[in-house]
Amino acid sequence: MTDALLPAAPQPLEKENDGYFRKGCNPLAQTGRSKLQNQRAALNQQILKAVRMRTGAENLLKVATNPKVREQVRLELSFVNSDLQMLKEELEGLNISVGVYQNTEEAFTIPLIPLGLKETKDVDFSVVLKDFILEHYSEDGYLYEDEIADLMDLRQACRTPSRDEAGVELLMTYFIQLGFVESRFFPPTRQMGLLFTWYDSLTGVPVSQQNLLLEKASVLFNTGALYTQIGTRCDRQTQAGLESAIDAFQRAAGVLNYLKETFTHTPSYDMSPAMLSVLVKMMLAQAQESVFEKISLPGIRNEFFMLVKVAQEAAKVGEVYQQLHAAMSQVPVKENIPYSWASLACVKGHHYSALAHYFTAILLIDHQVKPGTDLDHQEKCLSQLYDRMPEGLTPLATLKNDQQRRQLGKSHLRRAMTHHEESVREASLCKKLRSIEVLQKVLCAAQERSRLTYAQHQEDDDLLNLIDAPSVVAKTEQEVDIILPQFSKLTVTDFFQKLVAGAREGDYIVSIQLVDCKWLTVSEVMKLLKSFGEDEIEMKVVSLLDSTSSMHNKSATYSVGMQKTYSMICLAIDDDDKTDKTKKISKKLSFLSWGTNKNRQKSASTLCLPSVGVARPQVKKKLPSPFSLLNSDSSLY
Repeated sequence: MTDALLPAAPQPLEKENDGYFRKGCNPLAQTGRSKLQNQRAALNQQILKAVRMRTGAENLLKVATNPKVREQVRLELSFVNSDLQMLKEELEGLNISVGVYQNTEEAFTIPLIPLGLKETKDVDFSVVLKDFILEHYSEDGYLYEDEIADLMDLRQACRTPSRDEAGVELLMTYFIQLGFVESRFFPPTRQMGLLFTWYDSLTGVPVSQQNLLLEKASVLFNTGALYTQIGTRCDRQTQAGLESAIDAFQRAAGVLNYLKETFTHTPSYDMSPAMLSVLVKMMLAQAQESVFEKISLPGIRNEFFMLVKVAQEAAKVGEVYQQLHAAMSQVPVKENIPYSWASLACVKGHHYSALAHYFTAILLIDHQVKPGTDLDHQEKCLSQLYDRMPEGLTPLATLKNDQQRRQLGKSHLRRAMTHHEESVREASLCKKLRSIEVLQKVLCAAQERSRLTYAQHQEDDDLLNLIDAPSVVAKTEQEVDIILPQFSKLTVTDFFQKLVAGAREGDYIVSIQLVDCKWLTVSEVMKLLKSFGEDEIEMKVVSLLDSTSSMHNKSATYSVGMQKTYSMICLAIDDDDKTDKTKKISKKLSFLSWGTNKNRQKSASTLCLPSVGVARPQVKKKLPSPFSLLNSDSSLY
């Protein structure tokens, strides 16, 4: 199964490149990956049904008093729990179906683990946003039907992103757009009545919230998951492909780490801090594995310094996978991480540790001191290969003594075979790993190579004379690290940028920074505004709406967070009027207008007031900037 279209694919509704689908999305692509995702969605629905049945049975068991009824409920509950466990095991099978995500080229390499995308339910923004636009912005919500439709289309497209940079850009665009939507339509003190439901990618259990925090977090998770799928798809038989894989896994780790630090109380377990920490470790481990493959790709020459380098690179990969397996074995992650993932981490930890000892053995057994050999350099490299030399041995003496080198080399071969045996045994204990044919071939081939090499140099008294080989020091020439998402490099247009609620021509200033301005002159108001310098200004204004308007006949109070960059201009007042400090302002005069900057980062909070003579006390309320999503503190619960 590959990403190539199968013959049974439905015909596109429009010609290619006609723009029928959003860039980065093609829901008609019938690939192995899309079919796997469809199976995940179907499983999520079955798990949801089973969870609801279990909840109902548990509630009935609490209230039932009849012994026969309670016994029947217990029996039904046991069946439901059994079905639920089987469904979760089936979902785990999808999570370890790594073959679908690998590159189409035949490769004798151990598969890498991708993350599946989280599934969600449809959300209809239209009614809620239209009502909020009418109530909060005093504009007809039907004027924004196209913008609302664009938002819903973008969300729908994000459910089937393409496995490339265009798909990543699509998800990040929606994430940034959610920041704009949150600042305009989702006040922190009010529930909007929209329910966002997302399914846990590991357990299939649905989670729902009425705010955008779950939505934003899930989109970020899918962005990281898409990067992992891009990384596994890269051609690992070329240098460029391996470099792309390294970059993709580092970016996946960066997105997941950003998610962990920004959204700290997500109710979905796959996005809990503990699970995200493990997923970040897994992505970095796979990036480090790709570094080893990149170094080994041109071929490993039987040369002293080359073998030292490769042995330490293999030891580094083995070390990070051992750390990953230890993290996966901790509670509470152990209870929900797929068993096959933990088993594969253990297998790789032993496999690469075995390779480190094998290459060390080869450099010791095949080493020869030739005329012109730089013994000082070799001595330094050999001393850095270990934390400490075996008792009674020194680097220089070992290099010069053929017998010591051979004995130490064979000790490394014995340790390599021990690690190979553990990797093969661990893989055989997991049903899912036993079904991955290429994994079994790689492990068996590596084990056989070490066994044959040891058999060539085995002597009768080896059991008496062999020493314990020390561990190889882990070292790499390319230390992988997370690459944080760079939202600022993506230009996104706010769908609702023409929706403005703020001070308008004809509005009356009530207060500026809690200073009562109702009876101040224009000059006094301007002087007060200038006194705040470059600081953000909060002011209250009152708008008198036309009674003949189709809108509700109400006055509105605005609390506006203004930045100094916004121009405030007194209109229809000449120089003579400005010098008259006692002159009152006529209602017909335009008291205040905004500058023409359309991309205002501060939205206004509108509170409707009755159109009577006595106004209610104005309520101050500031909405966050639509770019607040770029600040880690703004999205904390």
